[in-house]
Formats: sequence, C-alpha cells, structure tokens
Amino acid sequence: MPDFDPNIPFNALRPLPPPGEQIESTEILKKCIKARVALAELKQAAELIPNAAVLVNALPLLEARASSEIENIVTTTDKLFEFVDMAEGKADAATKEALRYRTALFEGAKMVQRQLLSVDMAIHICSTIKDLELDIRADSGTRLSNRNTGEVIYTPPVGQKLLLEKLQNWSDFMHEETDIDPLIRMAIQHYQFEAIHPFTDGNGRTGRIINILFLVQQGLLTSPILYLSRHIIRNKGEYYRYLNEVTSRQAWGPWILYMLNGVEETCIWTTDKIKAIRELMQHTSQFVHKKLPKIYSWELVEALFKQPYCRINNLVTAEVAKRQTASVYLKQLCDIGVLKEYKSGRETLFVHPKYIELLTGEENVWVYYAGVETEAAAEATSC
Repeated sequence: MPDFDPNIPFNALRPLPPPGEQIESTEILKKCIKARVALAELKQAAELIPNAAVLVNALPLLEARASSEIENIVTTTDKLFEFVDMAEGKADAATKEALRYRTALFEGAKMVQRQLLSVDMAIHICSTIKDLELDIRADSGTRLSNRNTGEVIYTPPVGQKLLLEKLQNWSDFMHEETDIDPLIRMAIQHYQFEAIHPFTDGNGRTGRIINILFLVQQGLLTSPILYLSRHIIRNKGEYYRYLNEVTSRQAWGPWILYMLNGVEETCIWTTDKIKAIRELMQHTSQFVHKKLPKIYSWELVEALFKQPYCRINNLVTAEVAKRQTASVYLKQLCDIGVLKEYKSGRETLFVHPKYIELLTGEENVWVYYAGVETEAAAEATSC
C-alpha cells in the first residue's frame, strides 16, 4: 500500500471486504460472541416493557443528543424532551438539528423494514438531518482537520463517479458478505462509509444511524434503541485514532474490537436502563393507585412515561381523558409530587422529574416515592 498522506485525496481507499485474517481473529470472534449475547439480552429486556413507545420515545433521543455532541452540536436531553412534540421553530438551532437526527433514525427504521440499506437511503438520512436536499459530493476541497490545531488529518476521495462506485461496493458488502458476522460487518461498513465521506456535512451522524439500522435489519434489534453514541463520546479519542489507523496502515483488528466493545458495553448499560425504567413504571403505578385511586389507570401512568414532558393533549390523544378532565388529572399528579408544572412560553407542560432524572443520569437508579414500596424493596427490607 502506498504511503498515506492526509493532504492528498484518499482515492486509493480499498474496496470491501478486507482480508479475512485481519477481521476474523480469535480475539475478534470471541468478543463478537459476547456482544451478540449482550444484544440478545437488550432485545429481551425491551420486549418486557408493556408499551414499546415508552422506549422508542426516549432512548433514540439520548442517541440523538450524544451523536450530535460528537460533532460539537450541543443541546441537552431536557430540551429534546421539551420540544419533541412542539413546533421546531420554538427550539434553538442545536436542538432542532438533534431532533432531526431522531426523525432520520425513525424514518430509517421504517425504511429498513421494507428494503435493504442503500446509497439512496443514506442520502435520505443525511438530507433529513441537515434539512436540505443533498446529493453525493461532487466538488473537491473537503478536508477533515483537528479542531484544536487546524492540522489536516484526512482528505477523503474526490470525484462523484468514484464516490458512487465506492458507495455501491459499501452497500454490496453489507448485504452480500453474509459469511461474515453482522457485528463485524457493521464495524467494517462504518469505517468505509466514514472514509468515503460522501456528503459535505452530516457524514458522522448518518454513519452512526446506519450502524443502528443495520442491526435492526439483521434482526439483532427490533427497534432503534441502542445508545451506541454514548460509547463513542466517552471514548472519542480512540474512535478517531482507530479510524485513522485503518486508513494509514490497514489496522482493522483494533477498530473492530473497539466497535464490538462499544456494542457490548452499551447493550449492558442500556439493558440496565430499561430495567430501571420498568421498575420505576411499576413503582409509580403503585404510588398513583394508592394516592389517587379515583383517577388511577395504567394508561394514565403509561402516558407519563411516553412523554416525560407531558401535555394535556397527550392524555387526550391516548384516550385517557377528555381535555378538561385531563387537565385536572395532571394537576392532581402535581399535588402528590409525581409531576411538576412548567411554563414554556404560553404552553403549560407537566414534567416527570423522577423519569427525567433516570433518563439523563449515568447511573440507572431512582428514588422511591415516600410510603410506597415495590415488591423488590419489601423483599430487600425483610432480608
């Protein structure tokens, strides 16, 4: 392989697949098994939540925030939950862009149920994120630089025809090399997509969405709830270093292991998060039933977990209550400390603090409502 020069367009990017000995070492295959087990446990945990919308409304927002932060587009999870059901015009620019990431993830998840991941799908995803009609890069001049020093670290291939050829090879690899484990294929295709760098902007976020969609398409996830960007943002230096080492010296092994570690660790953390959400739902249900038996229903409690920033209309849409009654219910839930009333402009929101704290916290723990114990807490007390 010729010497790599970060200032010269990397038209020499090799087609996939890489040599087998580089991508299927004993260490990689062992790690692959662990990651597959963790994915299976995550999938099983998600299926135990009574309503899938609880997770689908929450976890992709965490992914959207983290993936956007990797690109220095910084918003907060609170803002995302606040504006997710509101007109985009009320949110700041970073929040809007992160919300579009979530939209792209959702739309992509629907698309992969009907068709294979493709170049056109990647274009649609990136266009949704950027809120622009995009096409494959046609002009030269795109360079990736170190944000701190300004030093050029990579110049992607140039020429639209060449990019389309490389993207077709990328797409074919995902769907034709079925003798390679899907998790290894995910890691390899992610590098290749980032190295091709087909768009003027939005490549990293598009590539991270494609990672999740590929796992959904392969049946390893039933919905896009893997919060993989958490691992990347916590290990951002290694992410870029291992990508660069594949480019500069075809060091596939460390890159694949990095991604497999990310899948395993993220699955374990997300599984714990889901278990904590399920327990908090059960505990909240018991508390509301005890304090407000006349208005209690499981559907009411469930609505508070579908929308941590709840609006009167959320209860109406869920057919929990008519508008005036829904307003009374939400205020009564504030009276017992489950919700807090919050003004956003002219709109009144009802925030679910315990759930927000659980979703945004690194530790997957929550605090009991006073006077109500879950069965687990009762058992712990009696031991």
